Amino acid sequence: MKDTANKNIEEWSKYPFCEQTQKKINILAKDKTKLHDAFYKNLEFGTGGMRGLMGVGTNRINKYTIGKNTQGISNYLNKNIDGNKSAVIAYDCRHNSVELARTVAEVFSANDIKVFLFSHLRPTPELSYAVRKLNCSCGIVLTASHNPPEYNGFKVYWQDGGQIVPPIDNLLINEIEQVNFNDINFNFKEELIEIIDTKIDNLFIDVCLKNGLNTDLKNRSSKIIFTALHGTSSTIISKLLKRAGYENAKYVKSQMAPDADFSTVESPNPEEVESLDLALKLAEDENAEMIIGTDPDADRLGVAVRDFNNNLALINGNQLMVLMFDYILKRKKTAITLNKNYFIASTIVSTPMIKNIAKYYNVDYKLSLTGFKWIAKMIEDFPDQKFIVGGEESYGLMIGDDVRDKDALTASLAAFEMMSYYKENNSSVFNELVKLYVLHGFYKEKLISIVKRGQKGQEEIKSLIDNYRKNPLKFISESRVKYFCDYSTSIKSNLIDKTNEKIYFPKSNVIEFESIDGCKIILRPSGTEPKIKMYISVNADLDNINEFESVNTTLENKIKEIVESIDL
Repeated sequence: MKDTANKNIEEWSKYPFCEQTQKKINILAKDKTKLHDAFYKNLEFGTGGMRGLMGVGTNRINKYTIGKNTQGISNYLNKNIDGNKSAVIAYDCRHNSVELARTVAEVFSANDIKVFLFSHLRPTPELSYAVRKLNCSCGIVLTASHNPPEYNGFKVYWQDGGQIVPPIDNLLINEIEQVNFNDINFNFKEELIEIIDTKIDNLFIDVCLKNGLNTDLKNRSSKIIFTALHGTSSTIISKLLKRAGYENAKYVKSQMAPDADFSTVESPNPEEVESLDLALKLAEDENAEMIIGTDPDADRLGVAVRDFNNNLALINGNQLMVLMFDYILKRKKTAITLNKNYFIASTIVSTPMIKNIAKYYNVDYKLSLTGFKWIAKMIEDFPDQKFIVGGEESYGLMIGDDVRDKDALTASLAAFEMMSYYKENNSSVFNELVKLYVLHGFYKEKLISIVKRGQKGQEEIKSLIDNYRKNPLKFISESRVKYFCDYSTSIKSNLIDKTNEKIYFPKSNVIEFESIDGCKIILRPSGTEPKIKMYISVNADLDNINEFESVNTTLENKIKEIVESIDL
């Protein structure tokens, strides 16, 4: 690793790297650890593309690493696609996003690829929509989602509007790896760069309304609160909610302004209740019934609703998914006859409760590896079936097939509609959630994420997962483990009868344990952050709504016991 770092540092200290880059290397050299970390490897593609710290170096997001990726993609397009080739580019509110988006546009145009570049920051789901609407060969969005301010990233979308999946991802990576930094063509052609803005915005809003609006609703007068957490949903949401008829929508004004430092929050991650503190305060002042906050690139949403005690409570990603799947299928059922020609989709790290909901509505249920790129791929893989909705525990939903990724704009509208619908029918979102637990079983999940930074952290993550792979758990709480799934070998082992079966998913560094009573533990490294993630799912029967609090406490204690027993 040291030889690789030294070789990369030497290369970056001379032409074709600019004088400013070379000066930054000299400054960085004062801290040998930081210098090594910036150069010891190439920044890799993960589940969401390439994401990392900004700065100089092969292991950082900068003009040259972004340029190299774009050059490799350009080479692939020019070798493999006949006729006109084009790309659409969007970016979020982060530091350097404008400049990096311009770099991507310039490299594509230098390689004779037509570019549609958004005039200002835009949500990631709008980029996904634009790829198909503009009939582009690919799409790029510059974003690091909900990561801290020092991060940025490069997400690649393909012709279907979804993120890249096999075999395209590996073919692109092979092309990128063949590119030397002096091969990057920065000699842009301005005539090939077209700026786009409100026309696509309006078409995207039309799609959000088509997929999220309940035309049977009579009343949208409830007070609702929205925060963009300084991100890109601010460009769309007020127009969308106004067209939907939400005249009482209130916004956290300080967080509707784009801010690369996310100065009003510790983290712009709607999974963390602290990020919604200002929204919660405004909701209490306004006596609002629902809060929604979206992350910087507007693909995830956090939701808070009134509980049985009229307190605002954050519902997690699995709960939101369960509620939205049931609500959408309930509406569909009144309009069409649901059967196995329709499907819903989720991922292995999400609540197993979705399978029960699919069975209840008699629709097909498809499961994938972590990430919405796999859900989007299903739409292409099963053209004879109609996709209805997809979701994941990561606070993401995809409603309909116009957008092929998590879409917090359509999901926000649909969530407000769901709240209004249940209010109109003398119920509430929280009440309906508990009713679903009574009907389908009370499933409760928790995600534990442990940060492991740098080269040493990556080695620790690998060692932890390998240890549990070689020494599988025998019990989850007091329940015996029945199944051990190793997605890296595609083998599902029955630890009780000693039989094996094949897992029909692409190989992935994920291990899963399932007990005889259906409790689960999944371990995987994050594809976008320096973290190891542990997903826990437990369940119990809930006979009636009145038992909710006591069963909830029992499941919470069970999760706590599991967390304490697993050493990460």
